[in-house]
Amino acid sequence: MSSAEGEPLVSAPALLSSGLLIQDSCHSAIRLTSFQDVRRGAISYDSSDQTALYIRMLDVRVRSQVGFEPERRSSHPYLCIDFRTLHTRLGCSSTSASYDPERRVHRLLSFQRYLHSSRLLRGVPQQIPLHILDEDYTGQARCMLEKVGNWNFDIFLFDRLTNGNSLITLTFHLLNQYGLVELFQLDMVKLWRFLVMVQEDYHSDNPYHNAVHAADVTQAMYCYLREPMLAKSLTSKDILLGLLAAATHDLDHPGVNQPFLIKTDHYLATLYRNTSVLENHHWKSAVGLLRETGLFSHLPAEDRLNMERDLGSLILATDISRQNDYLSRFRLHLDQENLCMSTASHRHFVLQMALKCADICNPCRPWELSKQWSEKVTEEFFQQGDIEKKHKLEVSPLCDREMNTVGNIQIGFMTYVAEPLFAEWARFCDTRLSQTMLGHMGLNKASWGGLQQEPAPVSEEAEPSTACADTGDAATAPSDGSTATTAGGTSSKEIPQGSRES
Repeated sequence: MSSAEGEPLVSAPALLSSGLLIQDSCHSAIRLTSFQDVRRGAISYDSSDQTALYIRMLDVRVRSQVGFEPERRSSHPYLCIDFRTLHTRLGCSSTSASYDPERRVHRLLSFQRYLHSSRLLRGVPQQIPLHILDEDYTGQARCMLEKVGNWNFDIFLFDRLTNGNSLITLTFHLLNQYGLVELFQLDMVKLWRFLVMVQEDYHSDNPYHNAVHAADVTQAMYCYLREPMLAKSLTSKDILLGLLAAATHDLDHPGVNQPFLIKTDHYLATLYRNTSVLENHHWKSAVGLLRETGLFSHLPAEDRLNMERDLGSLILATDISRQNDYLSRFRLHLDQENLCMSTASHRHFVLQMALKCADICNPCRPWELSKQWSEKVTEEFFQQGDIEKKHKLEVSPLCDREMNTVGNIQIGFMTYVAEPLFAEWARFCDTRLSQTMLGHMGLNKASWGGLQQEPAPVSEEAEPSTACADTGDAATAPSDGSTATTAGGTSSKEIPQGSRES
C-alpha cells in the first residue's frame, strides 16, 4: 500500500515487533519488548489494524526507506528504527540491535512530553513544577480531600492549591483511600510515574479538555461509586477500572472534535476508520502509558489484557455520537427491571453509564462551577471555528462565535443531551445526589435562559436599527430551550458528532 505521493507506508504488522530500538531525547537507545500498541508523538497504534499507517512525529513522516532494516522474528517482522533523522541535533550514534535487554527501559516521549524535555534541554524551566506527594497533602488541599465526596467540590480551587496537579493528587488519593494500591500490589513508584505521565499528556492549552476536566470527571465518578446501588455491588476491580477510566478518558485530546479530524483527513481519523476516533485514541494512549510504566506488569498476562480491554470499553462509551444507543439500552433495562448487579456484564454497563454521566455532569454542578465549565467548553468550540474560518473550511455547528452564544449552546445541550441521561440515572439511583443534580441543572438552565433574554446595553448614540437587531438576536434563544435556535438559524439540537463536554 502506498501514500498519495506514491511512497510506501509502514504497515501495522511492521510495528508489532518484539522490540524497537529508538533514539530518545536523553541520548540513549531504548528497547521496548512485547509492545503491541506502540505509541510515539502522541500517536496510538492499534495492533489489530492491518492497514498501512502514517507515523508522524513533529510533522515528519517516517518512511520505510529511512532507517528501517526489516528482519523476521517469530511471526512478525522486526524493525530497527533510528530516529536520528527526526532529532538531527542529537549527535550520538545509534546503538546496535544487540543492545542489552536487561538495561533499564526508558519511556517513549509523547509530543507533549517531548516539548517538556526540549525545554529542559534548552535550559527553560517547566511552567508547572511537580511537587512530591507530602507537599500536595498539606494545608488546604488536604482539607479539601477530606470532603472529596461532596458534589459541590471546587476542582478549580483544588487545582490551584495543588499547583496544577489536581489530577495526580486526586486520583492517587482515591486509589489509596479504597485500598486499591495495597490490594492490587501496585508499585508506588510506577503508579506515581503513571499518573504524572497521564497529567502531562493532557493539553494544558485546551480551554476545556485538559487535566482539570479529567480531575473533575474523576471526582464525579467517585461520587457515583459511593451511591448505594453501586457501592454495595461493585468489586475492587470495577472501582479500579472506573477511576482509571475517568482519569484517562480524554487523554491527549487535541481540542477539536471528530468531524474536524475527518474533514481535514487527520491521520487519527484514517487510523480508526472515522469511528470513535478520539475515544479510540484516548484508550490506546492510556494503554500505552500502562505498558510504558509497567503498572500492571506483575499481573498475569490474561488479567492485564482483560484490564486493558475493559478500560477501553468504558472510555469508548463516552462517545457522544453513541449516546442514544446507550441511553435506549439503559432505559430498556430500567423498564424491564432486569439489571442484575451480581452479573459482571451488568455491573460493567452501569459503570459505562456512570462514566457517561460523570463526563457531562457540568450542567449539574452548582452555578458558580457550571458557568465556568460552560464558558470553557464553548471557548474551545469557538477556537475550532476560528481555525476552520482561517483555513476556509466549513464551520462546524456551534463553533461560530459570531452566530452562537454560551447560553444557547448550553440550553440546547441540557435539553437534548444532559436531561434525558440524568433523568434515567435518577430512575436507577433515586438518591439525594440524583435529585440534587437534576435540581442544579434546572436552575442552571433557567439562569442561562435569563441571561439570554437580558437586552444588550445600548448607548444613547446607538441607532434604533442597531438596538432592534441586538434585541432580536437575544430573542432567538428561548429560555425553555424548546428550539434553542441560534442567530444563524442553526438549532442547538444539532450537537456535532464528537463535540461534547467530555
